[in-house]
Amino acid sequence: MALVTGAGRRIGRVIALTLGGAGAKVVVHYHESRPGAEATVRAIRAQGGEAVALHADVSSPAQVSAMFRVVERRFRRLDLLVNNAAVFFPRRWDQLAGKDWDRILGVNLKGTFFCAQAAARLMQRQEGGRIINISSLGGLLAWPDYLHYCSSKAAVIMLTRCLAKALAPTIRVNSIAPGTILMGDEKPSPALERAVRRAPLQRAGSPEDIAEMVLFLATSGDFITGQVFAVDGGQSIA
Repeated sequence: MALVTGAGRRIGRVIALTLGGAGAKVVVHYHESRPGAEATVRAIRAQGGEAVALHADVSSPAQVSAMFRVVERRFRRLDLLVNNAAVFFPRRWDQLAGKDWDRILGVNLKGTFFCAQAAARLMQRQEGGRIINISSLGGLLAWPDYLHYCSSKAAVIMLTRCLAKALAPTIRVNSIAPGTILMGDEKPSPALERAVRRAPLQRAGSPEDIAEMVLFLATSGDFITGQVFAVDGGQSIA
């Protein structure tokens, strides 16, 4: 039984589809992407899987608690949480306002924590579980026009390490830090294209690259916790 936040679109959708294809029952969480979430549920069911879409604003502890109560009532257990929901937008340092910080930290950091907290309470009542936090290469590198985003994702990385200690030995907590990921025919900006070409593998990644790492951490790696896996074509060492 898996719950993927922000699974109505982009990377989250592919993660949910991959887990469903591997046989997991999937809760497809969404906030503003209801049509996408419902399409993801239909796609999982079309391949023979079981899925349901649930709405919540992950920055709201009350809405997160309500969502996990539904999960417990309907499925009785939770084996995997993938914290994928996030917001991403540029802002120059001299234009950052309090509302920008509230939005980015509310979803990216608080949302990740509150979902992990609720999931861990459920997992501790069973034999354990796994939590995977999708961070970002921006949590490892400095992007000046996204300093609020980078700060939030760096915090997610430290949160992962702290939770791995706090929830051991029954719950494993790890993070995946995607590099440049393009959807289908999506084209990178000139700046992203230059960054990609400087990386050892000299190409952008796909959502499937992230989903494959999620599937590995969800089904293998029994001796792995508190780690951050940069799936970035080598951008972090370029």
